[in-house]
Amino acid sequence: MKHSVFLLRYLLVIVGSGLLLGGCGVNPVTGSSEMSFMSEAEEIRTGEQQYGPSQQSEGGQYVLDPELTRYVQRVGMRLARVSDRPELPYEFVVLNNSEPNAWALPGGKIALNRGLLVLLESEAQLAAVLGHEIVHAAAGHGAQQQAKDTLLGVGLAVLGVATSSSGYQDLVMQGAQVGGALVQTRYSREAELEADHYGMNYMARAGYDPQGAVQVQELLLRLSAGKPQGGLFASHPPSQERVDANRRTARKLGPGDDGREEFQRETAPLRRDQPAYAAYDKGLAAMNAKRYEEALKFSNTALKLQDREALFHELRGVASAQLNRPVDAIKSYNQAIARNQGFFRPYLLRGMLHLKRGNLDVAREDLTVANRLFPTADATLGLGDIAARQGDTQTAIRYYEPVAKSNSSLAPAARERIAKLRGYSR
Repeated sequence: MKHSVFLLRYLLVIVGSGLLLGGCGVNPVTGSSEMSFMSEAEEIRTGEQQYGPSQQSEGGQYVLDPELTRYVQRVGMRLARVSDRPELPYEFVVLNNSEPNAWALPGGKIALNRGLLVLLESEAQLAAVLGHEIVHAAAGHGAQQQAKDTLLGVGLAVLGVATSSSGYQDLVMQGAQVGGALVQTRYSREAELEADHYGMNYMARAGYDPQGAVQVQELLLRLSAGKPQGGLFASHPPSQERVDANRRTARKLGPGDDGREEFQRETAPLRRDQPAYAAYDKGLAAMNAKRYEEALKFSNTALKLQDREALFHELRGVASAQLNRPVDAIKSYNQAIARNQGFFRPYLLRGMLHLKRGNLDVAREDLTVANRLFPTADATLGLGDIAARQGDTQTAIRYYEPVAKSNSSLAPAARERIAKLRGYSR
């Protein structure tokens, strides 16, 4: 198996037939009668089960500045307390992803990308983003849209979604697929207008200036012009209609607190690091174009500006591995893991490199940790290869079987390995 490049892909899957077996109920946000696709207990359970894998698939948590995450959590909870479902177990995280995006899972599990946060200018704008996502969670928009997609047959399609933050190829295994589908939910026009409207009401209740929501939509509309409709622009498509609707709502609600000074103070470290992340993003582009020396150069530039960011060390490791410098690569992966022990990808990359070099015991340790954080076909197949090389046929087959049954590009290789171990060929 080639060590190189892992481009994160997701399978669009259906939560299950249970999504389609709901009854009628009153939407707690809008007050309208509609089909209820999940009970509250199911919403909470789905969110809790998929929050961790969804974070892993989207770049992992931003850990460089814990104070920033705590600040986002304070703003989010200020809004959640005045929402129509304050009893939900809300959580808010900042993800280490340069793409401007935010998303919500059922049960109030919400994430905001570093790449969107750095574009905002005030706490009111941050509140607009978080309030919008709170409505998606509270109104059950994600479950509704997934059910509609299922009825239309959209749920059977395989999505090849490349996140700008990753560039490392991998296929999510079964346990993480539901979260990937929910994170990538493309909301309907009606759901987006509802989330804008009721999110602005939450802003006003919490004392924020609803103009922040107008400003965010104006910003996103400008950014989306002439660009591919990926990430936030695909799941939450901006439009002039949304800008105009927000302006009307803001006039009705009246002014509030902008919170610009506090926001600028809390986000100052992140904004100072932007040149480093810009170099990193250029390095990813070079990596994906197989310009490995250039990628290494950009990783070194980023590290000179900010040595504490694990992603920069990881990129240097990937580039070094491609340039056939395995010792340098492992050193860089070690540095990445030392700076963020909660992200799966450096463990996966280091484990695959150890496997390639025949260091089976340490490879097994790394791939086991990687799969515990976020199960992937690559790590699972690698664990099977280790067991096979150590003569443990039963364990090897146990690892190969889920890969063989998946839609992964590695499925044929897994089936071939199983056949070989069982003593026959297909």
